[in-house]
Amino acid sequence: MSPAGRGVLRCPGIWPHRPKPGIRLRELIDGKAALAGSRYACLESRSLTQRTTEGVNTMVGRPSKKSVKGVKKAATKSASAKPTLLAGGNPQIAKGDGDALVQAYIAAMPGWKGDVGRRLDAIIVRAIPGVQKAVKWNTPFYGVEGQGWFLGFHCMTKYIKVAFFRGALLRPVPPGESKSKDTRYLNIYENDPLDEAQFAAWIKRAIVIAGFAKEVDAVNQEVAPIQAEIRRDVVALTFRQSG
Repeated sequence: MSPAGRGVLRCPGIWPHRPKPGIRLRELIDGKAALAGSRYACLESRSLTQRTTEGVNTMVGRPSKKSVKGVKKAATKSASAKPTLLAGGNPQIAKGDGDALVQAYIAAMPGWKGDVGRRLDAIIVRAIPGVQKAVKWNTPFYGVEGQGWFLGFHCMTKYIKVAFFRGALLRPVPPGESKSKDTRYLNIYENDPLDEAQFAAWIKRAIVIAGFAKEVDAVNQEVAPIQAEIRRDVVALTFRQSG
């Protein structure tokens, strides 16, 4: 080895370029150590990413078998979970339209209330084919398209409260009073006999009333501006006469 190259270390694969003559061994060793340290830091960062990514194989970009099993297990558990029962044992059901949500509510009604809920639903469907259903404020609603909702029921602690939204116009009037002048209630307790014929008759009449009430509301909206104008004219005339 020539004197000029003495102490020079050839390290292919480690040093990016062939070392120039005159570089001392200590400098090359320090450079090798720095390069090795940076490679170790890179590998450690990649390992940490793999450990902290839950159930994802970062090398192939797809979920691991373990994570897939966990997702399936969680989905099965969620589907089989029963709805939460709120105050009075009333099921908590997401708001939305359709028979499926109403059936989910009825299925979650506790004890004897579930049987009564199924009977009420069956009577309504027989009386009004094609009845519209929805769940609003954790309460099943029944109505007719274009005429609005006419009935809903709700679980209380000791009874089921059936609300006829225009019940004050039914004959005979349902016995339960309401703060609303239009609404009447039928409260059903455990072991109470349910007069299905009377209940069906109320439903059929409620449909007629709902349609009539909607027409009356439409007329009132048209008449209201005219009534307001008449009142203004009467006030103006009275003021002129008094002056």
